[in-house]
Amino acid sequence: MEDLFKSYEGKIPDSLLEKVKEHLPPKIDRKKAEEILERVYQEFTNACVDPGESVGLIAAESIGEQGTQMTLNTFHYAGVAEMNVTVGLPRLIEILDGRKNISTPMMEIYLAAPYNKGKDIKQIALSIKENKLKDIASEFSINVAELIVEVALDEQKVNAIGIDMAKVKKAVEKALKDFNIKTKDNIISIRSSKDDGLNELYKLKEKIKEIHISGIKDVYQVLPVRRGDEFIIITAGSNLKAAFDNEYVDPIRTTTNNVCEVSDVLGIEAARQSIINEVFKVIENQGLNIDKRHMMIVADMMCNSGSIKGVTRYGVVSQKASVLAKASFETPIKHIISAALVGEEDKLNSVVENVMLNQAVPVGTGLPGLITKIKK
Repeated sequence: MEDLFKSYEGKIPDSLLEKVKEHLPPKIDRKKAEEILERVYQEFTNACVDPGESVGLIAAESIGEQGTQMTLNTFHYAGVAEMNVTVGLPRLIEILDGRKNISTPMMEIYLAAPYNKGKDIKQIALSIKENKLKDIASEFSINVAELIVEVALDEQKVNAIGIDMAKVKKAVEKALKDFNIKTKDNIISIRSSKDDGLNELYKLKEKIKEIHISGIKDVYQVLPVRRGDEFIIITAGSNLKAAFDNEYVDPIRTTTNNVCEVSDVLGIEAARQSIINEVFKVIENQGLNIDKRHMMIVADMMCNSGSIKGVTRYGVVSQKASVLAKASFETPIKHIISAALVGEEDKLNSVVENVMLNQAVPVGTGLPGLITKIKK
């Protein structure tokens, strides 16, 4: 049977051959195995793209046509305030524009064993959430006579996030370098080393509310969720690099919906896969069906320069060599004038510019040109 598989090496990709091997019944006869392999070979050949096929246009049509069926809504997580997820067309635009600042950044934090079994899950979730001084304080007051800002801490909240007074004091000292800081019981007193007036003291009071005490920065809401036989933590806000630094986080499966952040932390290949996954998630949520290969082409185009370029006039379109192709997208006058000023040429190699000039487009089965000399 091995020689049979060997004869199909090079004709069928190795990954497909391995799958066929895995799923063949153990006592199958040679003739039936040969029939199966031949059928797989035929299906694979039919699935291949013809030379000169306009894969970009087909992908654009396939995604665009289904995109018109999309809704414009925002999904809300029940039971958690501030936990919204952008879905539908706005989310699709956000991904394909390659935006750095997305409207609802989120992470799905998978936990390593044994933390993923639900033991102390609320404690872990609270330790991930960013806790500012205002979250654990019961009162901020100004002592006008001594020009001191006093912060009364809520001991219950301090204990809930698993820290002590010493850690709170250390975090405040780190944020306020030139200040005299003292603690007594659950009160923190902050005095400026300069002779600041009352106005500066009010500004200081507002400033110290935002001091980062514990947790992952920019993660402002957490929600433990059971998925299958394990617990994961869904967050509002995203900081992938900081999440990976925690011992209880599984870095292999933890993801964020911010594609640019994936690119910065894990590299361009991971970002390409993230674009495909995120677009696929949006499409699936809407109950639509688009072939994954169309999304792969778009992701390839966005990532082929080594950094994420959105499908905008400043991103993918600006990389096009053709003046007319750039002009067909947006701001045509600008492109045509700047091309005229430097005497740029257009070789008319692509589809768009030939359509504009009413010429036959260089695609399809007629792509290879044959030149012969006819004997007289």
